[in-house]
Amino acid sequence: MQIARRPLIASAALALPACTTTAPRPRLASASTTRGPKCLPIVNVAPSRVIRTIAGLRPYRSQGFVVRAEALGDKRLVHNYGHGGAGITLSWGTSRLAVDLGLPGHSGPVAVLGCGIVGLTTARLLQEAGRQVTLYAAQLPPHTTSNIAGGQWHPASLYDPDQVTPEWIAQFKLAMDYSWRRFQIMVGEEYGIRWVPTYLQMRDDPAEDPAEPDLSGAYEADRVILGPGEHPFPVRRVRRFSTMYAESGHLLRQLMRDIQIAGGRFVIRDFATPADILALPETLVFNCTGLGAGKLFGDTGIEPVRGQLAVLLPQGEVQYAFAGRMGYMFPRADGIICGGTFEHGEWDPTPQPERIAKILERQRDFFSGFHCTA
Repeated sequence: MQIARRPLIASAALALPACTTTAPRPRLASASTTRGPKCLPIVNVAPSRVIRTIAGLRPYRSQGFVVRAEALGDKRLVHNYGHGGAGITLSWGTSRLAVDLGLPGHSGPVAVLGCGIVGLTTARLLQEAGRQVTLYAAQLPPHTTSNIAGGQWHPASLYDPDQVTPEWIAQFKLAMDYSWRRFQIMVGEEYGIRWVPTYLQMRDDPAEDPAEPDLSGAYEADRVILGPGEHPFPVRRVRRFSTMYAESGHLLRQLMRDIQIAGGRFVIRDFATPADILALPETLVFNCTGLGAGKLFGDTGIEPVRGQLAVLLPQGEVQYAFAGRMGYMFPRADGIICGGTFEHGEWDPTPQPERIAKILERQRDFFSGFHCTA
């Protein structure tokens, strides 16, 4: 494989304000006599356990992701971008839609623009269809937004329900279905994907639950609602389900390996205008440039939404995830992921110390409120 090279510079993390953990650690959960565990291990949110702070820019579109084809000079251009906070979740699914849209009638090599999770999954599906693929990208992993993702399989921060069409919802459902099944056959150490019990905070009053079912509900295995006395969290009601989590960096490395083994090439190259794409030798091009698609193709509907994370040392005993008003906590082998910011219009991918401090303060207060019952 030949890789065109240029310097890659990682952004430096900022110093993290101190925080303390005051609550004693409860004992590990035993089998519950109700539908939920009476106790779970507490995450140790101590300042000495913070190993890095990071921030990423989600490519958010209120009208949802874009999968469509158009002519660009003598080329066929297929768009696959705008996944918001659901890039990993929907990667295989929207790539399946894009490949099925672009390949019919085409023979010969194919170009993919972008080397995040969407570009990599698009490339793999093209290779599985027998095509020779070259990926062109300004940055390769680990210097992509996808490397910063928390890695939960759950469509989040993706679209405004009032802005999408029935046709888009149909695409969304197809993408979720394929991606859900594709990730299941990748579970294991090879790709860094595993099933994790997940708890999602719900409204205190059941009467306030949405009348319409959540579209993601069909993809929450072993789903059950737990009320007071059925869980240890300092909230009234939670929804427990199991879903998959990926160690983002590990997954991207393995996908790059698969592409290389299948004969794919990586070329480091930036594209300032569509005219630059016309200079490529391939006549079929897949645009998986994420946030960059806004400037490159004049999509004014896409914007950055900054998400900031504090990563704690791994805790092997923590084998559950939680999301709610406190933000979210995902346990991974490479660290405990603590996040929860959704900052529209922020272009600076630098962690902000005051935001990181608030994330950790909320998490510390949440875990100090655990209550364990016999």
